[in-house]
Amino acid sequence: MSRRDELAQNLAAVRERIARACEQAGRDPGEVTLVVVTKTHPASDVELLADLGVTDVGENRHPEAADKQAEVAASGASLRWHFVGGLQTNKAGAVARYADVIHSVDRAKLARSLDRGAEAAGRTLRVLVQVDFDTTDPGRAGVPPADVQALADVIVGECPHLELGGVMTVAPLGQDPEPSFAHLREISADLVRTVPSATTISAGMSEDFEVAIRHGATHVRVGRSVLGQRPVLQ
Repeated sequence: MSRRDELAQNLAAVRERIARACEQAGRDPGEVTLVVVTKTHPASDVELLADLGVTDVGENRHPEAADKQAEVAASGASLRWHFVGGLQTNKAGAVARYADVIHSVDRAKLARSLDRGAEAAGRTLRVLVQVDFDTTDPGRAGVPPADVQALADVIVGECPHLELGGVMTVAPLGQDPEPSFAHLREISADLVRTVPSATTISAGMSEDFEVAIRHGATHVRVGRSVLGQRPVLQ
């Protein structure tokens, strides 16, 4: 089987899972955007995905993401690039030049750095507030639920080159994701009351995106189920 055929087969299976989850939740599959997370996979895979109808891809490391975006753009493929990993403030300006959506804003200093980077690049950047529900690991990225609105206020009030798109989470490892996804939906509903356009809920990966869809996810981030196991980085 060619790599293109393999990706096409995997994509069809994931899209079927999304459609089935939406049917069970009484939702339209058109409400859910599939973000294929391509980290560590080559640009050639991204080009194949674009040819197969994928519109959104995710990366989590700079400069790998920058190099891949440039290579794919040179091939003529048009995609939305989502930065889905934890982001250091000193890399924010560089990432703001090529990413279309940042899923992992979890502190005011990062938001301000992204705003300066977007201004320098002459663009407006869509950002999501990453929410952390894992109380057992203080080192994880994300803002506690109680602090979401305060960070949203910074983004909306102090960062004119950022557009607050909504919220994102990664379910705590080794735990039932349902409580986290249900709580994220509540946080989203509260946020939309103050920022009506912040309707994005980015939640769910290969193993749990059906649960996320049940709780209102608008974007699911799927890597392994589409691309297979990640290559080992040298």
